[in-house]
Amino acid sequence: MADVAALAGVSMQTVSRVANSSLAVRTATRDRVIAAMRELGYVPNAAARALKSGTFRNIGIIAHQLGRAGESQTVVAVASRAYEKGYSISLVDIEAPLPKHMSAAVHHLRQQSVDGLVVIRAEMLSDDELHLPAGLPTAVFDSRLVGKLPAVVSDQVSGTADAVQHLLDLGHRTVHHVAGPTDSIPAIQREQTWRQTLLDAGVATPDVLHTDWSAAEGYLAGQKLAADPQVTAVFCANDQIALGVIRAMFERRRCVPDEVSVVGFDDLPESEFAWPPLTTVRQDYRTIGAELITLLFDQLEHPTITPQQPVTVPTRLIVRASTAPPRATAK
Repeated sequence: MADVAALAGVSMQTVSRVANSSLAVRTATRDRVIAAMRELGYVPNAAARALKSGTFRNIGIIAHQLGRAGESQTVVAVASRAYEKGYSISLVDIEAPLPKHMSAAVHHLRQQSVDGLVVIRAEMLSDDELHLPAGLPTAVFDSRLVGKLPAVVSDQVSGTADAVQHLLDLGHRTVHHVAGPTDSIPAIQREQTWRQTLLDAGVATPDVLHTDWSAAEGYLAGQKLAADPQVTAVFCANDQIALGVIRAMFERRRCVPDEVSVVGFDDLPESEFAWPPLTTVRQDYRTIGAELITLLFDQLEHPTITPQQPVTVPTRLIVRASTAPPRATAK
């Protein structure tokens, strides 16, 4: 720091202010200091700054099955928003959201010196099983911890109701459902809303087929549905399942959407480029990530205030070419 100060012709205090992004430095002076830093290869000591400020500018993220598209999209959104605020992330992808795995992940992240924690879909964990260090700001997304900790949720109900009603409005007599795992909160909410929407419309409710969220399981479920000529509309719990269902329909020579309409959930970037382009429910992952980081910063700035109500992020039905009126009523 002394070398940078000497080269730039400023005080060490000015170098410190520039290193800490203080606004109390004139632009010309800041540019001179930054140029000196680059010339000398100076990098501010993050550990020293943390000791002085009491913050590490690092956010911990605990995810489960990061290979799933929805989870990875959420992590990317959180990381992007954290980066915009000048924070790095430390990520742990646990094997299963069980107390022993979660406790080990929390312990690991505390050793990484994090200022706050984001938990994504701890679907098998209750609040009395999650032992967090006292005072650690935490935000959770779509998990059993909603209502117990500051939380962000995606509007599963409106999104599902819109998807099912879209298929009914096209003229389908009923809508079959390929659901996610029975221990998943989002999957449970989507299944319950699918069933209630059909009941409210006075429509028969078919049996549900459950999967593990994967395209492979969606394909197996799709093979069963394709063998039933009465199936004309399918609502899938995510886009990956929907892609598996569409392939199974194609292999059984059941055309989508002329014979069978298919709707997904998530609106992954690839869904627009599937064939046919997939009708789906869009989750706004960028907003979800921003809201999770906002909850953390609110706690950092106001430690005595804990949000009581979860932040709900709206979903939106995106209609593409995988849905159409059933053949008998198509014009």
